[in-house]
Amino acid sequence: MKASSKITCLFVDIGGVVLTNGWDHRTRLRAAEKFDLDPDEMAHYHHLTYDTLEAGKLSLDDYLKRIVFYKKRPFTRAQFRRYMFAQSKPYPKMLDLLARLKDQHGTRLVALSNEGRELNAHRVRKFELDKLFDAFISSCFVHLRKPDLEIYQLALDIAQVSARKVVYLENTEMFVQVAKSLGIRCIHHTNPSSTRTALASLGLRVS
Repeated sequence: MKASSKITCLFVDIGGVVLTNGWDHRTRLRAAEKFDLDPDEMAHYHHLTYDTLEAGKLSLDDYLKRIVFYKKRPFTRAQFRRYMFAQSKPYPKMLDLLARLKDQHGTRLVALSNEGRELNAHRVRKFELDKLFDAFISSCFVHLRKPDLEIYQLALDIAQVSARKVVYLENTEMFVQVAKSLGIRCIHHTNPSSTRTALASLGLRVS
């Protein structure tokens, strides 16, 4: 049997692969412009505390208190949260590709992402990701963040799968290289077409 036919599980990044990034640099710049905030000051406070949010050790409200609401604003925290959540958009072609893989190959899908709890919960609910993915290894749940090696090992343990039976879809090159060090086969995702071709070369062709 060819090695490619032994693949039983996909690890899949969320932001940048199946959805837009939830709260990245560009999104924060747009928020700063919309709410008339100093983008440099906001970025400074963000970088001091965002790791803690993604690791599930800080609530979204406390994070926003640190980066935005440390002084009185002419808008509410609820307004800012609504704007923040509304920035998430789906990538329909990737969602369809994964659904077809699961249907045609019985491939298990495990989400492997760095996200804060509230944003993660919103995105799972809004885009019904729980109907597609079999498990969520989210940084906010497991208190580990990519590129920590432990989060990849934990994903293997929870999925009860060996590294040689996994393909990992990830849009961040550093995270790809870290996963490869554990023997996980990886596809550096840049667009649906190239990822579809790469999956087909590993025996995961979809019609």
